[in-house]
Amino acid sequence: MPRLANLISIAAVLLAAVIFGWLFFRPAVSMPLPTQNITRVTIGTTAVAVEVADTDAVREQGLSGRAALGEGSGMLFVFDVPGNYGFWMKDMHFSLDILFADENGKIVSIYRDLSPDSYTKSPPEVFYPASPSRYVLEVPAGFAASHSIEEGMTFKVEP
Repeated sequence: MPRLANLISIAAVLLAAVIFGWLFFRPAVSMPLPTQNITRVTIGTTAVAVEVADTDAVREQGLSGRAALGEGSGMLFVFDVPGNYGFWMKDMHFSLDILFADENGKIVSIYRDLSPDSYTKSPPEVFYPASPSRYVLEVPAGFAASHSIEEGMTFKVEP
């Protein structure tokens, strides 16, 4: 009987090691945008399904490390107060348009077709709004042009 108990103990330890290894050493996989914390931003007649980044940790991570962003989707950064928040392309794998909007949703700056290569420059490029912004919308590169979105337009955030 003691020998069977030893074999069961060894099997349990090996199983735990395999599970641990799978959980912590598997290759990173690009995940689609989660379904929670999703809302919609509308600019004119154009709607964008967005993941909301409203904490420091989520804002810092942003879209870094993701493989792509689908057409009609984006990430909305929401700040407690308007400010001149800088954005960069650290660990990005695709190009973006970045739209900065004030506390009323009025678009004050648009950066178009930003390449991940902008972060590899020395020093890395950081993009700031023309005036204090409370909202920042990141969408796939070319989105603003293909939907005729311009500075001065207003977007609405919807649940």
